Amino acid sequence: MPQNHQDRLTPSDRPFWPAARRSLRNRCPACGEARLFERFLRPVPECPACGQSWISHQADDFPAYIVILLLGHLLVPLMIEVNATFAIPLWVQGLLWPGLAIVLAVGMIQPVKGAVIAFQWSRRMHGFATP
Repeated sequence: MPQNHQDRLTPSDRPFWPAARRSLRNRCPACGEARLFERFLRPVPECPACGQSWISHQADDFPAYIVILLLGHLLVPLMIEVNATFAIPLWVQGLLWPGLAIVLAVGMIQPVKGAVIAFQWSRRMHGFATP
């Protein structure tokens, strides 16, 4: 009985953690040679080094949800500790915390989107099912 194509594919063919490390550095999750993003949040259509197509990713809003979750876990304890330790005026905090949140979110969104794309690629989700 012939085997299904999916039966031959295993997660070890495309390990997630090396792909995630490469994508966090804005490198192609498949080969690590070329850039993953051509613009801030737009992946290259195809890796010039290995030929892997990135147009079939479906990261959509999930990277933003991850960034919000991470920011909440980073900023809330920091805000509590700073407020317990220092007497910072409310107007300074009104500028500090939103500004810090924006800077951190902008800095985190591209690596997180790269990791989501790497996860989809490593698990052969959406259009990444073909070898």
